[in-house]
Amino acid sequence: MVHTLAVGLAEAGHDVVLAASADSTCPVPRVPSLSESSDLCMDSGRQEILHVLRAYEAMQDVDIVHDHTLLGPLCQRRVPDVPRVTTLHGPFDDELTQIYRAMHREASLVAISHHQASTARGVKIDAVIHHGIDVRSVRYSPSPNGGACFLGRMHPNKGVLQAIMVARQAGIPLRIGAKMREPFEQDYFHDVIEPLLGTDIEYLGELRTADKYLLLGESVALLNPIQWPEPFGMVMIEALAAGTPVVATRRGSAPEIISDGETGFLADSLQGLAESLRGCIWLRRSDCRRAAEQRFSSRRMVREYIRLYSALLAGSPRATEEQAAAGF
Repeated sequence: MVHTLAVGLAEAGHDVVLAASADSTCPVPRVPSLSESSDLCMDSGRQEILHVLRAYEAMQDVDIVHDHTLLGPLCQRRVPDVPRVTTLHGPFDDELTQIYRAMHREASLVAISHHQASTARGVKIDAVIHHGIDVRSVRYSPSPNGGACFLGRMHPNKGVLQAIMVARQAGIPLRIGAKMREPFEQDYFHDVIEPLLGTDIEYLGELRTADKYLLLGESVALLNPIQWPEPFGMVMIEALAAGTPVVATRRGSAPEIISDGETGFLADSLQGLAESLRGCIWLRRSDCRRAAEQRFSSRRMVREYIRLYSALLAGSPRATEEQAAAGF
């Protein structure tokens, strides 16, 4: 999402400097002297502090800062009088809610779905902006090859076990692409998922972007039986861009992304999901692609962030209530 936003802002004629890992391939100017991704530990507080300090040192001459870290908005003293925007990527659990509440004293907060915003307890959300993707980069596939697919992390919350059960109940083969790097993910795979694999259920490993899009295009549907209120699901809009309907549980942001009966189906039970999966052959894949182009394109996302930046630069300390209600 950060890559897509940075590229989209540059394409729209804005000057962008990105604080990313030193080996980032994002084609915009970047902050120098940051660590390479192979040296980073996502759970290391010290590394995040160093990243934030070096990033903000390079932000002295900017008009606005868009921060996607947890720590950065709380270390803003280095950039006085520069408006800051923070996109909230996590859920409003007990710990993050306290952090987000402190953030709001320093930055304008953007939720990534209306459902996520509805769970904000005592935290003012200044805008709701759905993620977007460069739909042009995803090949539209009008004719799938037959089976379904699952994409996500090898984690119980993502619903990979439920996807297997649904596919078997529907009598439709399933191919799984999933990140499996952490010890917990590996244990979950070996203990729970691996014994269920067979000729009808195949694990492909963690897929590169091109292979992921190919799998989506070949599939009759993306199975996304998420087991938690996920704030947003990038894989769902990637599926729509490929022309692939999504079958998902009615949780989190899914009802905002999927038009039930048009670009996929929402269901609350395994039986309902299985029936929905079989029904995907009757959906028009062109409707899925159109939804991605009209509702979840990178151009739409960039346009809405620019509107927020403009409101802040015009002197408004926060987005107006009208803009926030419109969800940009």
